[in-house]
Amino acid sequence: MKHCWNYKQTMLVPVLFLFFIQSSAQAPVIDDGGYRGGSIKGIKSLDQSLNFVVIGDWGRNGENYQKEVATAMGQAARDIGAQFVIATGDNFYPYGVKSTADYHWIASFETIYRAQSLHVKWFPVLGNHDYISNPDAEVEYSQISSRWDMPSRYYSKKYFINGDTTQGVLLAFIDTDPFEKKMQGRKTDSVKYTVSSTEDQQKWLEQVLNDNTVKWKIVVGHHPVYTGGWRSGTQETKKMRAFLEPMFQKYGVNFYIAGHEHHLEYTKPEGITHYIISGSGSEARKTAMHPEGGKFAASEQGFVTFSFSGNQAMLQFINYTGKIIYNTIIDKNSK
Repeated sequence: MKHCWNYKQTMLVPVLFLFFIQSSAQAPVIDDGGYRGGSIKGIKSLDQSLNFVVIGDWGRNGENYQKEVATAMGQAARDIGAQFVIATGDNFYPYGVKSTADYHWIASFETIYRAQSLHVKWFPVLGNHDYISNPDAEVEYSQISSRWDMPSRYYSKKYFINGDTTQGVLLAFIDTDPFEKKMQGRKTDSVKYTVSSTEDQQKWLEQVLNDNTVKWKIVVGHHPVYTGGWRSGTQETKKMRAFLEPMFQKYGVNFYIAGHEHHLEYTKPEGITHYIISGSGSEARKTAMHPEGGKFAASEQGFVTFSFSGNQAMLQFINYTGKIIYNTIIDKNSK
């Protein structure tokens, strides 16, 4: 007897497809060479280096040039041999995700960053938009995904350049939103902003940064300390600077990488720390170079690549068309 495909079975197909994607937490991979068939013109990496890509404020269902940024990211990550990707928060707009089954995982992550070169570890931090729904869902997704690696709301990683244990790179991923809410005088609750969340995290951060065995110290958070964007001069930014900057100076932090402001920026004020903003993974807003050591600022969608080798760090700011719009090499021993 000939089998008849009925309406219910037809409707079941997309449901099963979504279940398969969610269960495997990985969309079909495409070859990097499919991205316009070429490399990023002029892109480089240091010899025997640790290389990674930084993107921020990105999850918009592919809109606001998110797809174009992802395309350029795929090329750049392949060209430099990126070992991982850092996401500086506001990973899903406008309200974060409700659970590990939220469709945002498919529409804004899995089916957007499909290049083979981007199927490496992703180290995210939480942003203010991620806190609107369920911030812990982004932690829990680490148990499902082969590349999303967020073991807790704040955490650390350590890498060794070319396997050399004397060339350590310490990465501290912090959760700035509770600090920012405390500075605003917001009330704590039993889930999102617990009473001890800021005190415990500060103690943890100081313990992590008190590591004199590494060559480089990098802190990643969502809220910036220096910005030429529309939050420049706000109480939010001033208070975050007053809290974080002394700690960075005390423990010799070389880079603070943030998002929140939807632009690309590099500022080097007095002191040891270089301040980077990579927050234009989709939307871009107006900005200007910061008056206290501004080196570069651009109101363009894009991302940043980092390359570390010995006492040098190479930064390349790349826009959504795959064009390098600023690059620099930083010597660890120079002021």
